[in-house]
Amino acid sequence: MSALEKTPVSRLSPISSPRFTALPPLSLYIHIPWCMRKCPYCDFNSHEARGSVPEQDYVAALTADLDQALPLVWGRKVMSIFFGGGTPSLFSPHSMDAILSMVRARLPLAADAEITLEANPGTFEAEKFRAFRATGINRLSIGIQSFSPRHLTALGRVHDEHEARRAIEIARGHFDNFNLDLMYALPQQTPAEARADIAAALEYSPPHVSSYHLTIEPNTWFHRYPPPVPDEDAAALMQDAIEETLVARGYEHYETSAFARSGARCRHNLNYWTFGDYLGIGAGAHSKLSFADRIVRQMRFKQPGQYMATAAQGKAVQQEQQVGAREVGFEFMMNALRLTGGFEASLFAERAGLPLNVVFDELEEAERRGLIVRDHQRIAPTPQGRRFLNDLLQIFLADTP
Repeated sequence: MSALEKTPVSRLSPISSPRFTALPPLSLYIHIPWCMRKCPYCDFNSHEARGSVPEQDYVAALTADLDQALPLVWGRKVMSIFFGGGTPSLFSPHSMDAILSMVRARLPLAADAEITLEANPGTFEAEKFRAFRATGINRLSIGIQSFSPRHLTALGRVHDEHEARRAIEIARGHFDNFNLDLMYALPQQTPAEARADIAAALEYSPPHVSSYHLTIEPNTWFHRYPPPVPDEDAAALMQDAIEETLVARGYEHYETSAFARSGARCRHNLNYWTFGDYLGIGAGAHSKLSFADRIVRQMRFKQPGQYMATAAQGKAVQQEQQVGAREVGFEFMMNALRLTGGFEASLFAERAGLPLNVVFDELEEAERRGLIVRDHQRIAPTPQGRRFLNDLLQIFLADTP
């Protein structure tokens, strides 16, 4: 079942299907499902690499998958590409070059397209990442998570503090634009330790930092065997300290978990937050695509073997469904209200294909409760709305399914 199917419908007034005069920007997401070890907190579609990874077969499957999807996006320019996982940096530069060459041969790519590769410190080799840069990848997102040996062990990470620092040094040598992923509210972590992780990251002046609260997700080892994590008050202290430190050092807190120096916002993720379109290829990848009179969501088969087999048959899509008008308002708000500066009011009609008045009652309620501020030009979450984002989004859901 897709995430959309599990989402209650919003309390939108009855209305016809979305209508678009111009389609939203388009991004491409490419999922590489293998990793060196499955982390105990991870609920992504990732699979431990046991033996050699079938890179050549997987590249062939991605090619077949994209060929199947081309009629849905024909002629549309791709603004960004994101290789996610798993650990995409397990693949060789040769395979990455083959994938990007295949994409360029089939889709028009913006001249300044942002092309991001997720990488974990245990996969870093200087020559390998120099070769990744030569393929056209121009941004790295490095999964550091922590610089503390104790917390890295608790998170099941395969790298240590020294490998983390070495990875950042290599990244800085080949990429002007890179992100460091960090987590807080880790098992038995103190606020001082969370601040120490941020201080260690800032030693390298990264253009972008993502700081995520560790959450215990269903179907993970941590859900089955919960570790001792900080309580809500301690986690809030960590969050406040991290945000204050980064802002004081010149980072813009532009999205719930994202901080960037000038010009370094993640354009691919911004397309998600502003309800742009994305085509997802690869095992378990999701797509959200707009057409003149509808929005469609897709999900590929999750298991790598099954995905490769179905892609070869031209049937990689496991689920496809049209997003109902009653669901569009909630989905838009679920993304756009993550932006600390909010969104221009006109963006709703542009990206949702519906007039803003279909969520008038919900916006009135959110404003009354002090969770948003708005005028005729812009709608934005207040500090309280950002802190209690789930409560804010709940307003756009039905009281009963």
